[in-house]
Amino acid sequence: MKMREQKEVYWDRERVRALRTHLGMTQQEMAGQLGTRQQTISEWETGLYRPRGTSNTLLNIVAERSSFKYRVRRAKKA
Repeated sequence: MKMREQKEVYWDRERVRALRTHLGMTQQEMAGQLGTRQQTISEWETGLYRPRGTSNTLLNIVAERSSFKYRVRRAKKA
């Protein structure tokens, strides 16, 4: 069985907010679905922090299952 290639998605504040809006959720509702605090969602959306690790993976899964359309950004070269 062939493993599906995982896209590396950079979750910036605009993309997190766009996903939440796409889902029709408040920050509190999204936090409940992801098992995190509302404050964490707020910090992602203001750019104070970025999702990483398991949170990044969960956002990828939610985005894929909800048919959220996003472009994969390439890392900028220095």
